[in-house]
Amino acid sequence: MTTRIILISCCKQKLEGKHKARDLYISSLFKRSLKYAESIDHDKIFIFSAKYGLVEMEQEIKSYDLTLNNQKKSFRENWANEVFEKLKKITDIEKNEYLFLTGKKYSEYLIPKLKHTKDPMKGLSQGKRLAWLKKETENE
Repeated sequence: MTTRIILISCCKQKLEGKHKARDLYISSLFKRSLKYAESIDHDKIFIFSAKYGLVEMEQEIKSYDLTLNNQKKSFRENWANEVFEKLKKITDIEKNEYLFLTGKKYSEYLIPKLKHTKDPMKGLSQGKRLAWLKKETENE
């Protein structure tokens, strides 16, 4: 059986202070992404943080103001390389399936490095991603 890793991107809206990563992010898009991730078959869920890289759901992190959306290509490539190195240490890059619930800036340099990926919202704007997630989770 394939191990499925779900990857969710961070968001601008956060609680102030230090919180578990799953609680820190409070946007509708993040909450819907998490609800969807938890409703489908998965083995592990991680959050992509522009500041902290690959973050475990229960990891405590401080609020911050940083996004990949307005960073230069070199910053995003370095970020993706760091995340990839961490993924290599804690997952099986050759065998695991990685499901991306992220925007393009969080996936563009990472997807090519991974063997088995799915990006069900690829190419959708933020509003259309939210609509897709609402449709997928409306019966939850």
